[in-house]
Parts: sequence; C-alpha cells; structure tokens
Amino acid sequence: MAFDASIDTGMYHFWGMLARALDNANTFMRRFTVTGWRFWLVQSLSGGLTMAVFGSILALTLALSNFDLTVDGLPPQEDYAVTFLDRYGNEIGKRGILQDDSFELEELPDNFIKAVLATEDRRFFEHFGIDFVGLARAMLENARAGGVVQGGSTLTQQLAKNLFLSNERTLKRKIDEAFLSLWLEARLTKREILKLYLDRAYMGGGAYGIAAAAEYYFGKSAKDLSLAEAAMLAGLFKAPTKYAPHVNLPRARARAKQVLVNMVQAKYLTEGQIVGALRNPAAPIDKNDASTPNYFLDWAFEEVKRMSGGKHRVLTVKTTIDMTVQKQTELAVSRNLRDYGKQYGVGQAAAVLMEPDGAVVAMYGGQDYGRSQFNRATDAKRQPGSSFKPFVYTTAMMNGFTPNSVVQDAPLTIGNWSVRNYGRRYSGPVTLTNALRRSINTVPVRLAEAIGRDKIADVAHKMGINSKLYITRSMPLGASEVTVMDMAAGYAVFASGGKKATPHAVLQIIDSQGRIIFDHQRDSQPEQIIPEEAIADMNKMLVTVIQAGTGTRAQLPGITAAGKTGTTSAYKDAWFCGYTGNYAAAVWYGNDNNRPTNRLTGGRLPAMTWQAIMSAAHQQVALKPLPFVDNPVDFMPNADGIQLASGGRIKDIKARRGDQRLSPAVVRQLDELSNLFDVDTSDPIVQPTRPSKRDAAQGNPEPQQLSGLMPMERPERGGLMEVGQSWRTN
Repeated sequence: MAFDASIDTGMYHFWGMLARALDNANTFMRRFTVTGWRFWLVQSLSGGLTMAVFGSILALTLALSNFDLTVDGLPPQEDYAVTFLDRYGNEIGKRGILQDDSFELEELPDNFIKAVLATEDRRFFEHFGIDFVGLARAMLENARAGGVVQGGSTLTQQLAKNLFLSNERTLKRKIDEAFLSLWLEARLTKREILKLYLDRAYMGGGAYGIAAAAEYYFGKSAKDLSLAEAAMLAGLFKAPTKYAPHVNLPRARARAKQVLVNMVQAKYLTEGQIVGALRNPAAPIDKNDASTPNYFLDWAFEEVKRMSGGKHRVLTVKTTIDMTVQKQTELAVSRNLRDYGKQYGVGQAAAVLMEPDGAVVAMYGGQDYGRSQFNRATDAKRQPGSSFKPFVYTTAMMNGFTPNSVVQDAPLTIGNWSVRNYGRRYSGPVTLTNALRRSINTVPVRLAEAIGRDKIADVAHKMGINSKLYITRSMPLGASEVTVMDMAAGYAVFASGGKKATPHAVLQIIDSQGRIIFDHQRDSQPEQIIPEEAIADMNKMLVTVIQAGTGTRAQLPGITAAGKTGTTSAYKDAWFCGYTGNYAAAVWYGNDNNRPTNRLTGGRLPAMTWQAIMSAAHQQVALKPLPFVDNPVDFMPNADGIQLASGGRIKDIKARRGDQRLSPAVVRQLDELSNLFDVDTSDPIVQPTRPSKRDAAQGNPEPQQLSGLMPMERPERGGLMEVGQSWRTN
C-alpha cells in the first residue's frame, strides 16, 4: 500500500509541475501576440515555411535516385561520331552524331554568344542555376498569351537535362533537373557551363554543338559565322527539328528574325545593327546527298560500332569503297530498272561488289534511300535459286566427284516430292560440268542425296552464307533464303582460290587523337577454307556458264569470268553471281512485296547488270588471272566443223543455222541447243507437294544412293564432245 501511495504522489507532483510550466510558457508567449494584418502575415509566413520544408523533403526524396548519376562526375559522350573516307582518303559521309568540341569559348563569334543568351537565358550570369525571376516572367507571359510561349528553364537546367535526363515531360524530371542544375553550378564555373552547353546541345541533322552545326548547315567554321547565320543557329536550341533550315527554310528564317529581335530587347544590339541581317537572311548549303553511298555507310557504321567496343567515340574510318565504281554500279542498276523494270514487272534490285578477300567496293541497297532505308543488299533475304548450286557442286568436288563425273539427268521423286527440269526436258547421263552449265535441277538433288545435305550446308556456311539454311530436299536448288551479301561472299571464295572472304567495309579506324586503333591488313589473316583442288574444278566448270551456258550476257570481253544464274519458283527472284580474278559480285532483281516478275530470269537483267558493273570495275586495273584457270578451253566442236570457242556467244551458233552445208539433223540440234542456252533451267525449282516428316523436322537424312547416280568418269573423244551427244547425253 505504501509503494502504491508513493507512485500516486509522484504522478500528482509531475502533472502539477507540467501544468505550471505550460502556464508560464503561455504567459511568456502572450507578449508576442499580434492582431490585425500582422496576424495574417505571420500565419502566411508560418504556413509557407511549413510547406517549403515538407516540399523540400519530398523533392529531395524524389531526386535521390538520380544523384547516383553524378557519382563519377560529368557523363562521357556515349554516341558515336564517325567520319567515313573512301579507300583513297576522300570524305564520303558521316554517321552517328556530328560533334566538334575543339573550339574554345573565346574563339566563337561574340554575336553568337549574345544571340544564345538573349534567346535562351538572359540572366545566365546572375542566377544560381534556377532563375525564379525568369520563371515568374515566363509564367506571366504564358498567362497573357493563353498558352506556353516562354519557358522558365535556365541554360543550366537545359544542360542538366541534356547530360543526365530524358525529354519526358513529368514533374519528377523537372525536380531532378533543378537539383542537377544546382550540382552543376556548384561544380563548374559559368563559362564552363556555357561551353559545355554549346558543345553538347542537339542542333538538328545529327549535329551536336555549334561547331558541327556550322559545318553541317553552312559549310564553314563556327568562327566565321555572320550575324544572320549566328541568329539562325541560336534559334535551333528551342526545337532543332522544327526550325532546321534544311527541313523548313521559311520557318528557320522566321525564327532567326525573332532571335535578332531578342538581341535588341536584351540591349545586346541596336535596331540599326540588325538591319543587314534582316535584309539578307542566312542561306544554308544544299543538303542534297544523292551522291552519298548511304546504304554502304549504314552498313559500315554498324561494323564500326562492333569493332570499336565503345572505347572510342569520335572516329575517322577509311573504308573499302571505290566511289567511281560505286557510281557506275548505281548507274548500271538504275538504268536497267528504268529501261526494263516495267517490261519485266520488277521494281527493286540489290548488288554487292567485293574483292576476293571480302572488301566491299560497291553496294546498291535499293532504288531510293530517301523513301526506304531498308538495305536489300545486306538485310533482305530471298531464295537464290540455281545460284546456290555451286555450293552443292563444291561439296561434291570435296567428296570424290570431278567435273567429268557422270550423273543421270532424269525425272526424280523422293517420297512425295518431285524435282523436274525446265520444260520437262532430260538428257540422260551428263557430266557435272554440263549439268552446272545448263543449270539442270535433277543432278544437284542427286548429288545432295549421295553426299548428304548437311555437308552442303556446312560448306555453304563456311564459304560465307550467314543466313540459316534449312536441311530440306529442296535446299540444293536454293530454297533457303539468303542475302545478296551472303552470295557475294560465297562466290568471292572461288575468286580467292579457296580463302575465306569475310565481307568488310573498314580498312582503318583512327581515333580523335590520330592513333590507328584498327588496321585490316595488320589485324586480319586469310584462312584457306576450301581445298585448292576443289576450287580449281569449280572455276573451270563455272567458266563454261558464262562462255556458253545460261550466263552468256555476262561475258566480259578479254576477261576470264565465271558465274551462275539463278531464278526462283514463279519468277519471284532473279540472280546473277559471278567473279573474276579481281572481283566477285552478286546481283538480285525482284519486288519488295514478293510479287512475281514477268518471267524475269537470272540470265537477263541480273547478268546484264553484272556485266555492266564488272566492266566498270575492271577499267584501269591490273587484271588478275582466275585461280587455276589459265585459258578457258574451247567448247563443243562437232563433226560438221562447227566450233564454239571460248568467249563465243549463242548468236554465233544461230548465225550458222542457215549454213547450207549443215545437215537438217544438226540444224534441229542447234535450235534445241540455242533454246537451252537462252533460258535458266532452274525454274520451277520444285513441284508443290506436302512436306515430309523428315523435312519438317529439319534433320539430316542419311545419304542414299539413287538409281542413275554414277560417280564415274566417261571417256570423251579427244577430251571434247560431239554436238549431237552434248545436249542429249551430257
């Protein structure tokens, strides 16, 4: 009881002391009681201070996540700025951002600095990163105009957004922007902030900073800008895409006029000083880039980004392109499209020309880069048709076959799938040379069944086909889709004597300090991927395609060339791929919507275009021999004395048709032979059937020996064949 009483007594005395203390405090505070207007002023200040404290705590909480951005100081430039040169060192274009931060602030025209400050931030040297006076003025002007006509962001805030943040319009971004502006003001001087802003601000057209913009829009140094030009560039900061002079010149000039007015209002210039600039507005240079190899530059830019690894951002790249050959390539394709496109119902084309080591000399990626930047030479995948057959024959040469091996050309059915030749014509036993020259369909299918389709796919991939190849029965006939670049690289292996030809656009990469960080000749080594014996056989076989096969329109007078035509089912795609000792090239014609052409074959427009491109490329160059082909052999003499020599054309055979010394049988045979040579017998490549389970699984079937397959040598009279036998049995 005594303990309980002591607790009650203590609590009583404690509450009594607390009550007396509160009374004393109230008595003291009554001395500061205010009434009237003073009461409302104190209440407003007290409430405002409370809200400011809680608001600051909330803003700081929201901004904490972005303070990690400043841990390592100012962020580095992450975008690439690449200047491209051709193989002779001439500038051909740029990709990535256009940036040049080599100028000091003192070197820039005084009028330009004043134009920027008058338009973007007149109180730049007076505020501490956030301009409450300017913000209030902007709010007042916007209220008067009934919309947003002025912004309240300072130049420092704009720099903070450019360096650290995105362009999203949210309250959080504005809070982050304000705190980062304070960080910039505390870390950098005003001149450093202004210099950084002028170097990093986007000014349209891919140009960042005043120096790059002056070069891009006016073709001159930033140090040489006139007042009118300075005003036009200063007007770009607000909306570079909207006010870019090459996009909308009248709008850009109207904006420049407003900048000049701002300079007068800010008392940087008088009205008389801007009269000349108003009467003679700036005139940007013509930005017509019709001569720029844009498709090539896009492809080369991606290669540069892969190779640099992000360590270097401002680069000068010496490329493999030859602009003279590039222009001739564009002219050859565009001329054929213009002259024959409507006739053949074809609307697009693509072409790649490269050296035997894979150095791309010219590229045609589409008819109009302005309308479509899709590169049909590197990204479009189309069926190659019979132009894929050389990969089949190469695999056969590596597995015991020779050009003189004889295989049966006859109707062939595998399961529920049938393969037939063009026109349903068959020749019985034929040599592989004749089968390839005449683009017979049944023979490569029989070869694939004998050696295994998986081996063919492996060889094709090794030779440069990067696209996926489906191991189906129609694969030997070019049913799997590939790119034009794939085919050019594959044929370049024949031109190189069996060495790998990796397509590349870069010869040298030089950083901003002038140091060579990559040199293709120094850093790349050729690799022998196909045995020379197999390449020798293939080159001798493919020469006959151009001499007297389906590719006679591709003949190059005085130059030994080899190649192969390709035409796909329903005439959707037409190809010619070929090579000399100097170059390899692939040409494709078709339509973007995969619409069939008007019976266009690879032996027509593609072969004609290939011939024009190759003729231009071989001008004033030292001719190199085709590997393992010293002199193309004479082709097919006969008992009547007719002989089609190397380099001969079908018209030579047709011219002899009316010779009265020829027997009627030989005349009929010549007619048949002429027809065979004038068409690509690869169309159609397959007959519509249901896919087999084996094909659906995309597996590798066990090689099987079909009847009619005879990997054997067939003796020929003196190494030559009679005309009467050649088209029927060989």
